[in-house]
Amino acid sequence: MTEPLLRVVQLTKAFGASKVVDALSFEIHAGECLGVIGPNGAGKTTTIRMCLGLAEPDTGRITAFGLDIPAQVRTAKERIGVVTQADSLDPDFTCAENLRVYGSYFGLPAATIEARIPKLLEFAALQAKAGVKPGELSGGMKRRLSLGRALINDPDLLVLDEPTTGLDPQARHLMWERLQNLLQQGKAILLTTHFMDEAERLCDRLIVLDHGRKIAEGKPRELIAEHLESDVVEVYGDGAAAAGTTHARLAERVEASGETVFFYVREAKPLLDALAADHSVRYLHRPANLEDLFLKLTGRQIRGDA
Repeated sequence: MTEPLLRVVQLTKAFGASKVVDALSFEIHAGECLGVIGPNGAGKTTTIRMCLGLAEPDTGRITAFGLDIPAQVRTAKERIGVVTQADSLDPDFTCAENLRVYGSYFGLPAATIEARIPKLLEFAALQAKAGVKPGELSGGMKRRLSLGRALINDPDLLVLDEPTTGLDPQARHLMWERLQNLLQQGKAILLTTHFMDEAERLCDRLIVLDHGRKIAEGKPRELIAEHLESDVVEVYGDGAAAAGTTHARLAERVEASGETVFFYVREAKPLLDALAADHSVRYLHRPANLEDLFLKLTGRQIRGDA
């Protein structure tokens, strides 16, 4: 296998007595999307900031393209594109001007920048918005422009921190299509996301973080098969709680969340037969997914931001 574009080895970062990243290691290779998922406060954004040289690790080592981060981060960033959680577009510039000015930060020749602007606007599906300022764009358009801007230096590695947060389903699907195109071109992506369908669709491998530690790593479907039963039956209605007790023996695990009871099973038919005769409930039978994995590994309790 070729050398990784990004390598993180035993990375640790603490703020006061709180260790937010704890002995974290991973690698990303060309053409690969590595997803980092975890609850709020798991250490995802802090990890991203250290990989970009914006925060210095307490211990451990980061290399990008064989260059030490943060010591050689300026050189490494020539080959990195970044889309942050917050919108950082310049509101005073048009879409084309945002691309033009950002390209100048990399010292690119003006002719190179001008040649790339139409292609990036087309990639972002914003050809008709070249002269429009960001304030006139929808949320989805702004995120696509941010992605296009991140590509102005033709990076080998893209670092995307929750790039589709706040987008409607149509805008998210268009963003996914654009990211898949980039992977097919051989670019590598480091992605943090709270959307499990996004992680399952885009990522070749996943890291699950909790309290700064890596608690699982692997391909999405392999992680699901390793940690979960194959099927899930969700039960709703007035009799759901009672059904959770009555039919518990027909499942490997039973969990309640709000008014829904989740039965995790390897053979669904006996449970479905029993539920069919119970008119106090409604139910949904589906395969186990990445959201089930996330909840099993990190818990259902909502946590505050950290």
